[in-house]
Amino acid sequence: MFRQHSKKKIPASLLWTALALLFMVAMITHPKDVFQGATMGLKTWWNYVFPSLLPFFISAEILMRLGFVKFLGVLLEPIMRPLFNVPGSGAFVMVVGFTSGFPIGGMVTAQLRQQGLCTRVEGEQLMSFTNNSSPLFMLTAVSVGMFGKPELGLVIAGSHYLANLLLGLALRFYGRNERTQPLTTGGFWSVRSAFNALLQHQRAEQQPLGKLLGESVASSITKLINIGGFIILFAVIIQLLNEVGIIARIAAVIGLILGPLGFAPDILIALASGLFEMTIGNKLASEAAATELQQLMAVGMILGWSGLSIHAQVASMIAQTDLRMGVFVATRITHAMLAAFLTWLFYQPISTVSLSTVPVVAPVITWSQFHTWVFSLHLLLAMTFILIFLTLIGVFYHAIASFIQRDHRIKF
Repeated sequence: MFRQHSKKKIPASLLWTALALLFMVAMITHPKDVFQGATMGLKTWWNYVFPSLLPFFISAEILMRLGFVKFLGVLLEPIMRPLFNVPGSGAFVMVVGFTSGFPIGGMVTAQLRQQGLCTRVEGEQLMSFTNNSSPLFMLTAVSVGMFGKPELGLVIAGSHYLANLLLGLALRFYGRNERTQPLTTGGFWSVRSAFNALLQHQRAEQQPLGKLLGESVASSITKLINIGGFIILFAVIIQLLNEVGIIARIAAVIGLILGPLGFAPDILIALASGLFEMTIGNKLASEAAATELQQLMAVGMILGWSGLSIHAQVASMIAQTDLRMGVFVATRITHAMLAAFLTWLFYQPISTVSLSTVPVVAPVITWSQFHTWVFSLHLLLAMTFILIFLTLIGVFYHAIASFIQRDHRIKF
């Protein structure tokens, strides 16, 4: 009987079953650590993630339901296609992803794929380089709350965003044979085509305003609750792993690669923790007994990798599509290395004060001191202005193209 089973391929679900049982045993034997991890995860979600992402989720849902993405897709095709080799609707994913943070890029990409506005390859490319850490997290939580130096936010956020943009340009060559054909863009008529696409969608999907708002809010809160579950789960996991010494062993493995480069042992512990959850990893990196450059490089790597918690959230967002996670994971690894290199390239020492004098922040960080709702609304306003600006660029581009074509016909 054993031989018969050995000849068959053992399903991966058995591994997950074993891990789930181990997790249950660990929770029973370490109830205090479970409670501490769950409390920390809940506070992080409620005080930071929920208020910072809710406006963006609702706005994205409303704009998607109103057909604005289809309008933007037709309008910005001649701009997005040469740059990133994705449809014009990818501009919406970029703007939302770069202004809000994980995992909304995956959520919007999944919706584009479900509506047939991108191919599988284009969707995998989009979710790989439009998933960023939130500006709120990098500019306030990390630079101000963890490092105590607002001026470091430019290096942290700049290297993070630039690395992702460079990866987006590189991914334009991914899966060339499985992409949609570029839309014909012959001039100003494309603006009318964009408006026609918008009107056609709204006529086909007529909904009362109350229902539209209600469904958008309900869908957004449901997704955020799902995200909260992942955050709490991984907060508990990392607490248990740290307690039983597995984090230290993972750090030892990472040290085989980074140790010869001179990285301090505390940095390796931070990277091992950031492998699972980036908030805790960044906190440990900011408190590590290491140079400021090493601390910032570790933050760049952790933010680029984003943590298995974010990976799980993105996977849940695309579960109802045919999008695959392979390219996303590979891009996150590359993003981590590229962001660390750019941090090393751009960093200039700001002060000679040792970061060991910065007081330890517990738990994780006092999120409320940054007025999360206010900052989030400012970012939402910035997203709106960027979308309006891109719309005007698209209209201007098509107007110029129409004028050039008309002038060419007259000369001919």
